[in-house]
Amino acid sequence: MKFKKLSVASSLAIATCLSAPAFAQDEAAAQEQAEQRSNQTNVIVVTAEFREADLQETPIAITAVNAEMLAARGQTDISQVAAQAPNVTLRPQPQNGGSGLIAFIRGVGQVDFNYALDPAVGLYVDDVYIPTLSASLLELVDLDRVEILRGPQGTLAGKNSLGGAIKLFSARPRGDGSGSLRVEYGSYNNISIRGMADIGLTDNLAMRVSGVGRSRDGYVDIVDYGLTHPDSTVPSNNARGRGNFGYETMGGQNVVAGRIALEWEPTDRLNVFVSGDFNREDSDAIPTVLLAAGDVADSAALFDPTSSNPATNANGGAWLPGTDGNPVPVNCMFVPAGQYSCDTANLSSLGYDPRYVSYSNFLDGMTPTQQAPYKPYYALPITEFEGWGVMGNVTYDVTDNLQFVAIGSYRTYTSRWGQDQDATPVPIAQLDNQLDHEAWSAEVRLNFELADELIQGTVGGFYLDQDGEYTARVDLNYAGIDFIHGPDTTPSTTKALFGTVTVRPSEVFSITGGIRYTKDEKLYTYFRSNPDGTVPFREADNLFIPGIPACEFFLGAPTAGPTGIGNTPNCLLTGLFNISDGFKGDRWDWRIVGNVQATDDILFYASVSTGFKGGGVNPRPFFGPSAGECDADGYEAPNPCNQLRSFDPEEITTYEVGFKIDALDRALRLNGAVFYNDYQNIILQLSACPSIPCLQPRNVGEAEVKGAELEITAYPVDGLSIDGAISYIDFNYDDASVAGVGLTGDEITPYTPEWTWSFGIQYDHELSSGALLSARFDGNYQSTIYTETFNTSWSEIEGYFLGGARVAFTDPSDQWTVALRVDNIFDEYYFNSVSDVTTSLGLVTGVPGLPRTWSLSVERRF
Repeated sequence: MKFKKLSVASSLAIATCLSAPAFAQDEAAAQEQAEQRSNQTNVIVVTAEFREADLQETPIAITAVNAEMLAARGQTDISQVAAQAPNVTLRPQPQNGGSGLIAFIRGVGQVDFNYALDPAVGLYVDDVYIPTLSASLLELVDLDRVEILRGPQGTLAGKNSLGGAIKLFSARPRGDGSGSLRVEYGSYNNISIRGMADIGLTDNLAMRVSGVGRSRDGYVDIVDYGLTHPDSTVPSNNARGRGNFGYETMGGQNVVAGRIALEWEPTDRLNVFVSGDFNREDSDAIPTVLLAAGDVADSAALFDPTSSNPATNANGGAWLPGTDGNPVPVNCMFVPAGQYSCDTANLSSLGYDPRYVSYSNFLDGMTPTQQAPYKPYYALPITEFEGWGVMGNVTYDVTDNLQFVAIGSYRTYTSRWGQDQDATPVPIAQLDNQLDHEAWSAEVRLNFELADELIQGTVGGFYLDQDGEYTARVDLNYAGIDFIHGPDTTPSTTKALFGTVTVRPSEVFSITGGIRYTKDEKLYTYFRSNPDGTVPFREADNLFIPGIPACEFFLGAPTAGPTGIGNTPNCLLTGLFNISDGFKGDRWDWRIVGNVQATDDILFYASVSTGFKGGGVNPRPFFGPSAGECDADGYEAPNPCNQLRSFDPEEITTYEVGFKIDALDRALRLNGAVFYNDYQNIILQLSACPSIPCLQPRNVGEAEVKGAELEITAYPVDGLSIDGAISYIDFNYDDASVAGVGLTGDEITPYTPEWTWSFGIQYDHELSSGALLSARFDGNYQSTIYTETFNTSWSEIEGYFLGGARVAFTDPSDQWTVALRVDNIFDEYYFNSVSDVTTSLGLVTGVPGLPRTWSLSVERRF
């Protein structure tokens, strides 16, 4: 049997509803049956096991979505696709993460963007691995399909795919002279232009060019507190003139992305595919609003307008001097809306929705002192990203039973963003961040068939070499430090060998075994300096002596703690300059799966598989060797302690049983799975360890995770399609294993709702003229999630339901489509993420999702 090229063009047009895949058949049969019965689904071809296969015959829990469905749902970036995938949570990073992605599948994921930590969900574009959370919030440009694989892909996709893998496949050039242009306008001056042209250069060489540009005004207003509260003591920071209360917005976007691809097929055995892409973002700061603020020592007083944080340095100096000369307090007066607000302004009368207002100003105008001389400082309210990449895929059929595949890529990006962490005019914490990254990857595979398809398999190797730098201005008045972080360097390499073999003794039964060996190496080098470029040292003898505290306070000086006046600026960071910590390790992963094709329409499978996420070191030691050591357990020392610490890889073993069923002449499809995860060495981020500030990744223990998933697609009558999904997960920490870090065992991992469900209904009606009128509604629900390890009440996002609708008209020639879309149709006020920083900053912030929006689009195909 001759191998099919791993080409998108070889798969059929996928049906409008793709929550679950279809029955296997060849293209001719699929087309014939589609003509006979218009309410049937078509073939969905995936490459999850390194070769083209019908998704209904692939023994993996997979959700697939095609380009038409992405357009119908109005999904323009990868974070939106998760709404219809069971047990999958994809969220944009909050303001402290820049342009990136938070990804969790089946309770396994990663929040931190820093290169010292690896993602736990693998992301791939045309089989090229994207190794960082930054650069993962991808614009969906000219895609053929998205495949979301749930459960560890340790042998098929490698390290950092222990939760699952998300694979994006671009539309391949066909050389058919086709093209399209779509223009869209909507709420918040949302303007979007998308286009594609497919050109045949020769008989066997085709080129496809595609691009998108979109912009949108911000939906959270930054409002000057001093101007809107003239009776307060808060000084105004607005220089735009009297009565001009708002001077910036957050949440506005300006994105341009493009791609050019070439496909050359000189013979029926050789296929060469190369592509290049770029992505540029020049956007506002990520929207952040204040939800609560006050005295963290007394939860009842947290929302009392007479109660506040000290808002002063160690010597009592004001972070923000008021117009009366006294320190401006931090309390509920800066919370614009909600039950914990005591804001006295009538923002609605000024034309603002208080729920979408922030009193941020990104400014630290604190009076400089001997210990904190690097003022004033203004963080930039921006989110910027610029990246590009090239890749190549060579597929050669050596014989009818042996295929060689080589994939290579180079990718690089720079990401910049600013942060006002407190979302108030008081300068508690401000940061500017920059990430620079480049990665080279190469993968080779040999696909083979033996004994008349009795045995099928793949062997191969993978190599990844990446370099990353992280630089930041970190101005933390609440901690008494203001410094330059970096450029911290994180070079790392990954090498792997893998193999998978399927034995099919009959048409009914097959068994697959896979194995992968991975070797990792990572080196993190720390650089901490003062904003003027000098390096903290012990002033007494003009140098830093390892093991001797640098702060004068630790030497007995009568100062107000190590951050009081009289200490060397940033002395707690002494020793954190040009020192390195690293991680090396290797790992074997394996997978065994057996499946039974009970009938042509029913597949049952059972599998056991493993996966891991790489280990590393703490990238944010706010206190270095000069701060001394903690007590033996590292959690009871009353004073700051050295936060340098490494962590081991996460590991998981998953047991899964599933089924894939097509019924009623393929008018009904049910796909389901139940799973059990044995989750070990879980890496979670601690916010107190024991000192603050602290953002320290640690192996916190073990957990047992049980879950179930069901996807359904139905075509009850011609023109009507219904799709839906529901999932449940039960996450249980082992109490004894997590007690050492202060967890009770009743918590669940972040961004993991117990229940999720979604549905979509679409009706296509052909008019007598031959024109097509389509109407679609999508809805999705997630139950309560927590965004923080300890599941505090302030890190809770309550469950919510979102709905969206679209009506479209397509002319009889299928050249023009006009569509009206409404998202968040019920105007739900919800949050993509919340940040509980009550233990450090004394407040809670959140990233609100977009309110109800509409858009009108016109598309021309040619």
